[in-house]
Amino acid sequence: MATPGNMQVGNQKGLGELWARLKFLLLAIFIYRLGTHIPVPGIDPEQIAQMFNRNQGTFLGMLNMFSGGAWERMSILALGIMPYISASIIMQMMAAVTPSLEALKKEGESGRRKISQYTRYLTVALALIQAFVMVAGLAGQGMAYAGLAPLSFYVIAVTSLVTGAVFMMWLGEQVTERGIGNGISMLIFAGIVAGLPGAVGQAFESARQGDLHPIALLAIGLAAVAIVWFVVRMERGQRRITIQYARRQSGRQAYSAQTSHLPLKINMAGVIPVIFASSILLFPASIAQWFGNASEGKTAVILQEIALALGPGQWLNFVVFGALIILFCFVYTAMMYNPKEVADNLKRGGAYIPGIRPGDQSAKYIDGVLTRLTVVGSLYIAAVALLPQFLMVAADVPFYLGGTSLLIVVVVVMDFMSQVQSHLMSHQYDSVMKKANLQSYGKGATR
Repeated sequence: MATPGNMQVGNQKGLGELWARLKFLLLAIFIYRLGTHIPVPGIDPEQIAQMFNRNQGTFLGMLNMFSGGAWERMSILALGIMPYISASIIMQMMAAVTPSLEALKKEGESGRRKISQYTRYLTVALALIQAFVMVAGLAGQGMAYAGLAPLSFYVIAVTSLVTGAVFMMWLGEQVTERGIGNGISMLIFAGIVAGLPGAVGQAFESARQGDLHPIALLAIGLAAVAIVWFVVRMERGQRRITIQYARRQSGRQAYSAQTSHLPLKINMAGVIPVIFASSILLFPASIAQWFGNASEGKTAVILQEIALALGPGQWLNFVVFGALIILFCFVYTAMMYNPKEVADNLKRGGAYIPGIRPGDQSAKYIDGVLTRLTVVGSLYIAAVALLPQFLMVAADVPFYLGGTSLLIVVVVVMDFMSQVQSHLMSHQYDSVMKKANLQSYGKGATR
């Protein structure tokens, strides 16, 4: 029979594993934050800071917030995980339309490892392109130190940026495997939250100096709390489809009919569509910005107008960003959740939806419910992502956390807490099962 001492030792062992994962996560975040302060060789940091001061409120400020200040300091981690996210988008799209990749996806763990390998190669290729574009734009604006040979400057700067992007990809995968939560999301979360204390202090300083009315500051705080509450409620929202298990008999044992439910979240895609839409929108805007500043004449004017039109607060940004979020909500949900496969699994398990025939009819019913939920979920994500930006433009409300970053922070925190609770529950369950097995063994031995 298990004793309380054995239970305590099991719980301590389980808590030790959880604490080890938490320590690894904190160590990874510390290394990431340390890396954002290592500058790219050959680039003048003072001129970079002046450029960001001139472009406050544009997409560069948003990109700098996502990178945790790495862009403003032109760190070796300035590219961050955006190349990896872009590569993941491309690979997931290709897996949905390419038969060979779709077959790899169905092979299980070996197929997923092969797709991950392709994603890494594509990440390096995209990082090379983005690093070269960035370095060319900086060199064209005269932000490199004088006296450096152009070839050596390009080689060193591009190599540093690509190495930083590959390191971020590796670090994110390590956090996913050995830490808690999705590694990429946790690194983005760390970059956003890193600037939050400074933004709060700046807001209070503005209120103290009279630039911001205290009532307006209180209203901003209440609005932020209300948005967070709304996001939490929507993320926890579910549509539960009733599932009925038929009465069955196994040998002499008869099992009565049971009722369960199939939960479908309002937002099945999570925060991934917002991250995808942001990365795709920032890429052409950044290229237009860099080449627009580096070139001259009519081409420069056109590129600068494109960058300005795609910047935060512009109507084109609202339209394109909202459309991309809605599109990726449907695409990602369709890739991650297959109603046909769910219906087949229910049929094999002897389960059915009351009033719906098993098989294709059940798949159509689940697909219809999922489509309606995705419509609501995509509109909710687009509204939350654009609302703070709209308030900043229409009412000049100084939100530090835009809708995109706010969604990422709230969803990542919720996912982190749920995974911590899952670890705690799984270790408690293991302790209970060990106790039950020992008790059964003891009873059998006394017979």
